[in-house]
Amino acid sequence: MNLKIIRIPIALLLGLLLVLLLLCVAVPVGYMLFWPFSAETQRAEIKIKYGASSEQIAAELKRLRIIRSEQRFKWALFLLDKKYALRAGHFSLPVRASNYTVIKALTEGPQVYTKVTVPEGLRASAVAGIFRRTMEMDSLSFLSLVQDTALIRSLAIPAPSLEGFLLPETYLCTYGMSERQAVTMMVRQFKKAVWDTLQERSQELGFSVSEIVTLAAIVQAEARVESEMPAIASVYHNRLRVGMPLQADPTIQYILADGPRRLLLRDLEIPSPYNTYLYPGLPPGPINNPGKKALLAALYPAESPYLYFVADGTGRHRFSTTLMQHLQAKKGLDALRRQLAREQKGRRTRG
Repeated sequence: MNLKIIRIPIALLLGLLLVLLLLCVAVPVGYMLFWPFSAETQRAEIKIKYGASSEQIAAELKRLRIIRSEQRFKWALFLLDKKYALRAGHFSLPVRASNYTVIKALTEGPQVYTKVTVPEGLRASAVAGIFRRTMEMDSLSFLSLVQDTALIRSLAIPAPSLEGFLLPETYLCTYGMSERQAVTMMVRQFKKAVWDTLQERSQELGFSVSEIVTLAAIVQAEARVESEMPAIASVYHNRLRVGMPLQADPTIQYILADGPRRLLLRDLEIPSPYNTYLYPGLPPGPINNPGKKALLAALYPAESPYLYFVADGTGRHRFSTTLMQHLQAKKGLDALRRQLAREQKGRRTRG
């Protein structure tokens, strides 16, 4: 009986010691993970670069007053086994949040997206500049990837370069995305937008995919009004069909060291395979990255007899079938331009 009485207090004592031990562990852990229980509504934004260490992230969180202690944050990462789960990106977090809240947001929560708009008709160098300004990317790294044969092969693009295959679009980008991710994103969007049609229709026309993209880039550079793209494309298709040189001014602008500028007669003699005044057929590759409408115009040109066109000064063009018609249209437009120039000069003089 006495032995039985002794055993109960010992069991209770051991139980109490275990509870105390658990509390000694749980309270600091809970404090580390869930304190402070802040109701503060103020938020701060943090940008985490790709490859940033947990120490660098903790320091930036502390600087922004999102957390109170770098060390406790790192301990919380260890306890939750999330040290290597933190993501690069742009996040909006509550100020003075608990470590658990911050870690959950940085590993699973939504990010702040940046809209990156790439206009039609830009060269890869200009596209790289946009991503440098908006996403803090390395433009040289971006450009090297455009020429990277391994990446081109992995994306199954039948061309020596990704120039022409970076689809102009507005993209939702996460901060910290790499240059490779950006280039890949644009090429995949290109394939999603036009790839099946491009492959099938280019074969019907007797062109390779790369040749159609090259033609579309010229159409993109020539057109100021989208509705004229099929007519402009028809001129180049017709010229190729009868063996005439394309004589496309944008291809000359492409090879100018000091362009774009007003073309001179001597520019038409520059020895370059991109000089479509000197060399027949299409240039070796795209001179820019055309949009979807220019690509479709190159695939589905208007049915026309046109072999010539000239800008009319309003952003539109006048199309002609014969050289005589073209010269007459050009002569009339030149006279109109001279008249407008005189009128503008007179207004400036009177002013």
